[in-house]
Amino acid sequence: MDNVRFATIGTSGIAEQFLLALEEVEGAEFVAAYSRDESRARDFATRFGAIRHFDDLGALARCEDVDAVYIASPNGLHARQALAMIEAGKHVLVEKPFASNEAEAHDVFDAARSRGVVALEATRSLHVPAFAEIERIVREDLGQVRLATFRFSKVTSRIARLRAGESVNVFDPELSGGALMDIGVYCVEPAVALFGPPREVRALAVTVPAPAHAPGDPYGLVDLAGEALLGYGDKVVSISFGKICDDVVSSQVEGERGTLVWDQVSCPDNLRLHEHEDRGMVFRVEGASTTPVAVPVPERDMACEVLDFVSAVRGEGEALLARDRFERITLESLAVMDEVRRQIGVRFPADQG
Repeated sequence: MDNVRFATIGTSGIAEQFLLALEEVEGAEFVAAYSRDESRARDFATRFGAIRHFDDLGALARCEDVDAVYIASPNGLHARQALAMIEAGKHVLVEKPFASNEAEAHDVFDAARSRGVVALEATRSLHVPAFAEIERIVREDLGQVRLATFRFSKVTSRIARLRAGESVNVFDPELSGGALMDIGVYCVEPAVALFGPPREVRALAVTVPAPAHAPGDPYGLVDLAGEALLGYGDKVVSISFGKICDDVVSSQVEGERGTLVWDQVSCPDNLRLHEHEDRGMVFRVEGASTTPVAVPVPERDMACEVLDFVSAVRGEGEALLARDRFERITLESLAVMDEVRRQIGVRFPADQG
């Protein structure tokens, strides 16, 4: 098969990072850029060496020089744009969150299956070598898992604009914005990847009125930070996320034989395994045996997800099996996030579909 020819939808920083990662993947190339603003599309295409640019989504869909589309638009547009590309026979790699809710994601995946193309969520943290090692250690070394914590909070540069009353895409419920969808997804997805869908969800969040929304607007509330407990019967998993504060605590999975700790849930690093030691009445565990776990951390970690996607597009058996698993993770994770939003009172227009 010739190179997989990519177009991008969106010209944000994450799209730029995608194209830098694409350069590291053999058998893939960037050929076209789309933006609603024609000059922005042209400038973005020129800067990264693409031969085409579009400000018409239909024209992009009809372009025979494009095999696959990376979608990095506002969250609320992901499913609609993915469906348009799939209908035209394009493969789609959709930036997280894959869709506004589980129902939308089902529609996209069903359409992709029917059309015979690959649809994959671009959740980079699940594709890096470190996460494969986390899965192995949880499976083989920790014993029965009882508790786990996945944490990710960072102050966004856009918070000042929100506080000034400006409508910002990432905090606009009309576009499926908010801390859970932008940041919390990085915590929910590894939990679901490791342990499957929970039996129950309990959530609390810091919410505020979204700017430019009238009182009584059903989509007038946005979340800035929150926590959720996922109940599995034999274990409890804690999810902590936010865009108004910096979390400096590591994520961890606690088993009866040991505890695995790592930094940067969005790109796992600095893994270390704490083995349980029975030392009688000891109330501090800092002195327990700790083993660093060496794992490669790619400079362009998004290259891992791109490689998995390209391999699936090429029809490689192992990659297609992985695609099927990632599809389940996406659907089950969105179901969790749907329930979190229900409990904290955040609604999106797509919820009425």
